[in-house]
Amino acid sequence: MTMIQTVAGFFSKNRQIMLYGVSLAMLLFLLKWLELRFLVINHIVEIYTGVLALIFTGLGIWLAVKLIKPEVKTVIVEKEVRVMSDGNFSVNEAEMSRFGLSKRELEVLELIAAGLSNQDIASRLFVSLNTVKTHSSRLFEKLEVKSRTQAVEKAKRLSLIR
Repeated sequence: MTMIQTVAGFFSKNRQIMLYGVSLAMLLFLLKWLELRFLVINHIVEIYTGVLALIFTGLGIWLAVKLIKPEVKTVIVEKEVRVMSDGNFSVNEAEMSRFGLSKRELEVLELIAAGLSNQDIASRLFVSLNTVKTHSSRLFEKLEVKSRTQAVEKAKRLSLIR
C-alpha cells in the first residue's frame, strides 16, 4: 500500500469528522470576524480619535525637531591683507588726524597688530588693563570696526601701522 492510498483511505473513513471539523473552524472564523466588525462599529469614534491623535503627535514631534534644530552654517573667510613695504614706512598723518587717533591709541593698535593680548599690552606700556581696554574700545569706535582683526586690517590699509 502506498502513502497516497493510506491518506485517501483515512479521508474516506473519516470524511464526516473532517467535514464537521472544517465547518466548525469556518464558523469560528465567521464569529471572530463578526465580533471584530461589531467591535469596530461600536467603537469607531474612539478608533478614529486614536488614529488622529497618533498622526498629530507624530506631526508635532517632527515639527518640534525641525524648529529646535537651527540650520546655522558657519563660514570662515580668510583674507590676505597685502601691505606694500619698501622699508620707508611713515604713518599717514592725514588719516590719523581724520580719525582723531592719539599717539597712545596708535601704540595700542600697533601692539594689537603684533598679536599681543590686552594684559601683555598693559604690561608693555606700563598702564592698567582697564586703560588698554578703554583705548581698544575707542580705537574700534573711531575706526568704525567691531574686532581687533578688522581694526588691524583697516589700519594697515590706511597706512597707520606697518
